[in-house]
Amino acid sequence: MTIRWRDEDPGLPIAFEQCSNGEYDPEPLTPPRIAAEREARAGIEAAMRRTGLNRREFLRSASALAICLSAIDGAVSAVNGLDPGLFYPFDPVSRLDNDAAKAVIGPAEFVFDVQGHLLEYDIDPSTRGDWFWGRQFPQARCEEEDDPRACFATNHFLEEIFIRSDTTMTALSGLPINPAGSPLSNEVMEETRRLVKALSGDERIVVNALVLPQTAAIGSVLDEMTRTAEENEIAGWKTFTHFPAGINWWLDDHDPDQPQVGDVFLDHLAAIGTPILFVHKGLANQARYGSPVDIGPAARTHRDISFVVYHSGFEVARREGPYTDATANVGVNRLITSVQGAGIGPGENVYAELGSTWWHLLRRPDEAAHVIGKLLVAFGEDNMLWGTDSIFYGSPQGQIEAFRAFQIPEAMQTRFGYPPLTRGAKAKILGWNAANLFGVEPITEHVGFTREDLELARAEHPVPTRTWGPRTVDEVRELRAHHRGWP
Repeated sequence: MTIRWRDEDPGLPIAFEQCSNGEYDPEPLTPPRIAAEREARAGIEAAMRRTGLNRREFLRSASALAICLSAIDGAVSAVNGLDPGLFYPFDPVSRLDNDAAKAVIGPAEFVFDVQGHLLEYDIDPSTRGDWFWGRQFPQARCEEEDDPRACFATNHFLEEIFIRSDTTMTALSGLPINPAGSPLSNEVMEETRRLVKALSGDERIVVNALVLPQTAAIGSVLDEMTRTAEENEIAGWKTFTHFPAGINWWLDDHDPDQPQVGDVFLDHLAAIGTPILFVHKGLANQARYGSPVDIGPAARTHRDISFVVYHSGFEVARREGPYTDATANVGVNRLITSVQGAGIGPGENVYAELGSTWWHLLRRPDEAAHVIGKLLVAFGEDNMLWGTDSIFYGSPQGQIEAFRAFQIPEAMQTRFGYPPLTRGAKAKILGWNAANLFGVEPITEHVGFTREDLELARAEHPVPTRTWGPRTVDEVRELRAHHRGWP
């Protein structure tokens, strides 16, 4: 008997399994995470029997999300000897009452995702001879059975971001793939921007062009930056200081044994009128050159540039706690140490970004409270940005709604000096800060959909909720080997 897609199980609204975007080893399944998934599945089965909804209807509801987040909260709180409900404050009524669950999640604020990725093999002919994401990886297992590469193409990106989530604006950002033949080259990103503008009639996508100033003669790199900015609508630039492997550099040129390209690169970036730099720091398996140690000094000497720190220095294998002298040089604390040492305070020219960081922390809410709290203290609510690293994790809607529901417990605010994560702060982080950074008018309306139309489209969308990254250390290593380097 053939099962219609409307009757298929869409998956839990929050993913509990291992997953990676290829830039880091997936974190192990810990006992609290296993317990949380077991509790979530049992709770959903019990709630479905009481509500009378079918599986698809219920798993697309706010109550299903409440059950999953409450299970995470309960499992983590039990380990820490805390009362449940401190991080995700859903009451038992939310398990059965969709409106009660929505009240905790809160209103659908404007969402501007500053870290989006796709892989397009048809726009740029040079990418057609090879591809970077093999059939063995989970993200290739969507309905495009004839060609798994299509799972990452523009149409899937638009569906995951603009139809299956509340996101209305996004920034495409380069990946750690050498530019020649990249399925996310600057040309691919620009063509995607033009396509979305033609479809929607407005500028919903901005482009952060990839630049690697250490990989060629610096003069030629700067000339190529100028050409790219003149011929395309470039909003900012994306770079890596630890990719390609073996060709490392620092933004502040503090190591004389590495290419001294930082200052001249940053001067040129400002001179051509695109003074926003997105730099990958963290999620590097603790590689030396993936550290944010250079962010503060570079920002101090280049006050005319806005530095956005992708991932905020977060490392999957490190547990996050309060900032202390003993932990000043690990994880997110490395970024805080760097900016504070340089005299960069809240609201200045450094921004902390949450892509993939929140993906992990939403299942580690005790650590999430420390990370969000520390970043609010160090950067202020005006200098934190929302990003998801999607399309690799599928639709970001679960991440968005978990963030809307999340709170820093009052006891942690008092003990560690963290400010509350208010609805106003969440609205800024989710979208308004990015619009201000890029100097663009926020687009808050969905393309061609009312709120009711969008909710119906999500409920009936044929693609299950999936995570699309390599899920084991061996899969990540195979991916890196295929790239001939990191990741």
